Amino acid sequence: MAEYMIRMADERGHVSEQIETARSEAEVRERLSQQGMVVVNIRPRGVMVGGKLAIPTRRRIKLGPFVIFNQQMVTLLKAGLPILTALDLLGKQQKDPFFRKLLQDVRARVKSGELLSEAVEHQFVFPKLYSTTLLAGEKSGNLEEVLARFVHFQRMTLSFRKKLKASLIYPTLLIGMVIIMLTFLITFVVPRFADLYDTLGGQLPGITQFMLALGKGAQKYLFVFLGGVALAGYGLWRWAHTEKGALLIDRVRTALPMLGMIWVKYQVSMFARMMSTLLAGGLPLVPALETAGASIQSREVAMAVTKASQRVREGQPLARSLLESKKFPELSVEMIEVGESTGALPQMLASVADFYEEDVENALTAALSLIEPAILIFMAFIVGFVLISLYLPIFKLGASGMAGG
Repeated sequence: MAEYMIRMADERGHVSEQIETARSEAEVRERLSQQGMVVVNIRPRGVMVGGKLAIPTRRRIKLGPFVIFNQQMVTLLKAGLPILTALDLLGKQQKDPFFRKLLQDVRARVKSGELLSEAVEHQFVFPKLYSTTLLAGEKSGNLEEVLARFVHFQRMTLSFRKKLKASLIYPTLLIGMVIIMLTFLITFVVPRFADLYDTLGGQLPGITQFMLALGKGAQKYLFVFLGGVALAGYGLWRWAHTEKGALLIDRVRTALPMLGMIWVKYQVSMFARMMSTLLAGGLPLVPALETAGASIQSREVAMAVTKASQRVREGQPLARSLLESKKFPELSVEMIEVGESTGALPQMLASVADFYEEDVENALTAALSLIEPAILIFMAFIVGFVLISLYLPIFKLGASGMAGG
């Protein structure tokens, strides 16, 4: 028997987590489905499951192919093709075997009488936002238009992520260069100086003794250190996927100077974009809030949206509910309040998303313009410290030789 951490949703869309004991993931899914629950995510809780290392193998669909598939789906549906035919054609075109297998299962379920949204939700791989959007389109009888809005949302998200990744390439390369350079200096250069000073003898300065001891230790225990770092990294990764770990990491990330506010604004822009897509597709406000809250990466923002959805359910306006959470910037709340009062909430939410996406891009560019020189200064300081510590005895020998002469 093994323990599994389950993230699930009930028929009203409320998401919760709990621990279940079972012989396999299939047994857990079957048990919860009989209780009317939808399993959003399931992962082994312990490091060992059934005598084997529990490394999650659950795959995800890449955003790029997913966007292309939905764009083609919209085109085929607008051309008048039935859903089964469209799924059959697009499934055969998929190069990714995993994605192709998913589409084949979706087609089989639709053929057996399930709605497209139900068939998608049973895959446990597609985002909750996707199945909810499909459900809204099916209920409104305008699946093509609702799916087209979802495609627009995904394309905007993909474009925004590409911009963010492109802006992070240079700092990542700098950090990588710093790590490689320090590893080379400490494990290769420093031990060579240690051999030199061992042959020369004499008393070395304290800073040089420290650096030589560090170099010898690093060279001797390098692979042990790398193994420890890998093991610690894996443990941290597993802990970060628990509810407590994810919440603590999110709080630390949010509290970071400058970068914390950028992270919050990024989450707000994603929330506004999702809400605009869902509301424009005909989904009621409370279910849209619950779906958007379950799809947000930030645990703190997700909790704030969940509490706001409860207040809205009780009759409180959305803008006031979000303001009371104290997690949303005041400007975003004011814009949402204008959208509520004018009856144009989906359009205003789209404007909020556009504004904060641009704000995040500008703020990230400004932050990186400060971080990059800081990395270079740190690199120069470390290299200077290592070189001074290594050459200090040589300088002293030269000075003493000149004095003796």
